[in-house]
Amino acid sequence: MTVASRLAELGIELPAVAAPVAAYVPAVVHGGLVYTSGQLPFVEGALLAVGKVGAEVSAEDAKAYARTCALNALAAAADAAGGLDRIAGVLRVGGFVASAEGFTGQPGVINGASDVLGEIFGDAGRHARAAVGVAELPLGSPVEVEVAFRLA
Repeated sequence: MTVASRLAELGIELPAVAAPVAAYVPAVVHGGLVYTSGQLPFVEGALLAVGKVGAEVSAEDAKAYARTCALNALAAAADAAGGLDRIAGVLRVGGFVASAEGFTGQPGVINGASDVLGEIFGDAGRHARAAVGVAELPLGSPVEVEVAFRLA
Protein backbone atom coordinates (compact mmCIF):
# COMPACT_ATOMS: atom_id res chain seq x y z
CA MET A 1 0.00 0.00 0.00
CA THR A 2 1.33 3.45 -0.87
CA VAL A 3 1.58 6.28 1.61
CA ALA A 4 -0.97 8.26 -0.41
CA SER A 5 -3.47 5.41 -0.37
CA ARG A 6 -2.93 4.87 3.36
CA LEU A 7 -3.63 8.57 4.01
CA ALA A 8 -6.82 8.29 1.94
CA GLU A 9 -7.84 5.18 3.88
CA LEU A 10 -7.33 7.07 7.16
CA GLY A 11 -9.19 10.13 5.85
CA ILE A 12 -6.13 12.32 6.31
CA GLU A 13 -5.47 15.14 3.88
CA LEU A 14 -1.98 16.59 4.06
CA PRO A 15 -1.79 20.36 4.42
CA ALA A 16 0.12 22.68 2.12
CA VAL A 17 3.73 23.07 3.20
CA ALA A 18 3.92 25.68 5.95
CA ALA A 19 5.94 28.75 5.04
CA PRO A 20 9.13 29.17 7.12
CA VAL A 21 8.93 31.85 9.81
CA ALA A 22 12.69 32.60 9.69
CA ALA A 23 15.85 31.87 7.64
CA TYR A 24 15.53 28.14 6.88
CA VAL A 25 13.85 25.71 4.50
CA PRO A 26 11.05 23.34 5.54
CA ALA A 27 13.01 20.16 4.72
CA VAL A 28 16.33 18.98 3.28
CA VAL A 29 17.12 15.72 1.47
CA HIS A 30 20.53 14.14 2.13
CA GLY A 31 21.92 10.63 1.85
CA GLY A 32 18.63 8.78 1.53
CA LEU A 33 16.98 10.77 4.31
CA VAL A 34 14.71 13.79 4.61
CA TYR A 35 15.21 16.02 7.64
CA THR A 36 12.43 18.46 8.43
CA SER A 37 12.79 21.74 10.21
CA GLY A 38 10.77 22.11 13.37
CA GLN A 39 7.11 22.30 12.42
CA LEU A 40 4.58 24.31 14.37
CA PRO A 41 0.85 23.53 14.47
CA PHE A 42 -0.09 25.73 11.52
CA VAL A 43 -3.35 25.14 9.66
CA GLU A 44 -3.91 27.27 6.56
CA GLY A 45 -1.23 29.70 7.69
CA ALA A 46 -2.63 30.20 11.19
CA LEU A 47 -1.09 28.96 14.43
CA LEU A 48 -3.73 26.88 16.21
CA ALA A 49 -2.84 28.02 19.74
CA VAL A 50 -0.35 29.89 21.86
CA GLY A 51 0.62 29.30 25.44
CA LYS A 52 2.26 26.80 27.71
CA VAL A 53 1.08 23.26 28.14
CA GLY A 54 -0.14 22.72 31.68
CA ALA A 55 -1.31 26.33 31.95
CA GLU A 56 -3.08 27.97 28.99
CA VAL A 57 -3.09 24.80 26.84
CA SER A 58 -4.28 21.38 28.00
CA ALA A 59 -2.12 18.31 27.45
CA GLU A 60 -4.89 16.76 25.33
CA ASP A 61 -5.10 19.81 23.05
CA ALA A 62 -1.30 19.90 22.80
CA LYS A 63 -1.32 16.22 21.76
CA ALA A 64 -3.65 17.14 18.88
CA TYR A 65 -1.33 20.02 17.96
CA ALA A 66 1.64 17.61 17.90
CA ARG A 67 -0.33 15.48 15.43
CA THR A 68 -0.80 18.55 13.23
CA CYS A 69 2.94 19.26 13.45
CA ALA A 70 3.73 15.71 12.29
CA LEU A 71 1.41 16.05 9.30
CA ASN A 72 3.05 19.37 8.46
CA ALA A 73 6.44 17.61 8.66
CA LEU A 74 5.26 14.85 6.32
CA ALA A 75 4.00 17.45 3.84
CA ALA A 76 7.36 19.26 3.94
CA ALA A 77 9.29 16.01 3.54
CA ALA A 78 7.18 14.87 0.59
CA ASP A 79 7.63 18.24 -1.11
CA ALA A 80 11.41 18.14 -0.66
CA ALA A 81 11.69 14.48 -1.72
CA GLY A 82 9.67 14.87 -4.91
CA GLY A 83 6.51 13.12 -3.82
CA LEU A 84 4.71 11.46 -0.97
CA ASP A 85 5.45 7.93 -2.08
CA ARG A 86 9.19 8.59 -1.94
CA ILE A 87 8.83 8.62 1.86
CA ALA A 88 9.41 5.07 3.12
CA GLY A 89 9.39 5.45 6.88
CA VAL A 90 10.24 7.40 10.01
CA LEU A 91 13.60 7.27 11.77
CA ARG A 92 13.37 9.89 14.50
CA VAL A 93 10.93 12.39 15.98
CA GLY A 94 12.07 15.34 18.04
CA GLY A 95 9.31 16.99 20.03
CA PHE A 96 9.43 20.21 22.00
CA VAL A 97 6.71 21.22 24.43
CA ALA A 98 6.44 24.74 25.86
CA SER A 99 5.83 23.65 29.44
CA ALA A 100 4.37 25.40 32.43
CA GLU A 101 6.34 24.99 35.63
CA GLY A 102 5.81 21.50 37.01
CA PHE A 103 4.37 20.03 33.78
CA THR A 104 6.02 16.66 33.11
CA GLY A 105 3.70 15.13 30.50
CA GLN A 106 5.86 15.88 27.45
CA PRO A 107 5.96 12.23 26.30
CA GLY A 108 2.16 12.05 26.21
CA VAL A 109 1.95 15.27 24.21
CA ILE A 110 4.47 14.11 21.61
CA ASN A 111 2.57 10.82 21.31
CA GLY A 112 0.23 12.86 19.10
CA ALA A 113 3.00 12.97 16.49
CA SER A 114 4.23 9.43 17.05
CA ASP A 115 0.76 7.92 16.93
CA VAL A 116 -0.24 9.47 13.61
CA LEU A 117 3.07 8.51 12.00
CA GLY A 118 2.54 4.95 13.23
CA GLU A 119 -0.97 4.92 11.79
CA ILE A 120 0.33 6.08 8.42
CA PHE A 121 3.52 3.99 8.12
CA GLY A 122 2.78 0.94 10.28
CA ASP A 123 6.01 -0.83 11.28
CA ALA A 124 8.01 1.60 9.11
CA GLY A 125 6.70 4.36 11.38
CA ARG A 126 8.46 3.01 14.49
CA HIS A 127 11.10 5.55 15.44
CA ALA A 128 13.55 6.88 17.97
CA ARG A 129 12.31 9.98 19.76
CA ALA A 130 12.95 12.84 22.14
CA ALA A 131 10.18 14.68 24.00
CA VAL A 132 11.61 17.78 25.65
CA GLY A 133 10.05 20.46 27.81
CA VAL A 134 11.18 24.00 27.03
CA ALA A 135 10.46 27.46 28.40
CA GLU A 136 9.38 29.04 25.10
CA LEU A 137 8.84 28.13 21.44
CA PRO A 138 8.67 30.34 18.34
CA LEU A 139 5.60 32.58 18.09
CA GLY A 140 4.42 31.31 21.48
CA SER A 141 3.53 27.90 20.05
CA PRO A 142 2.78 25.19 22.62
CA VAL A 143 4.51 22.45 20.60
CA GLU A 144 7.06 21.95 17.81
CA VAL A 145 7.99 18.70 16.05
CA GLU A 146 10.85 17.76 13.72
CA VAL A 147 11.08 14.45 11.89
CA ALA A 148 13.76 12.47 10.04
CA PHE A 149 12.21 10.31 7.31
CA ARG A 150 13.76 7.46 5.31
CA LEU A 151 13.45 7.61 1.52
CA ALA A 152 12.31 4.71 -0.63
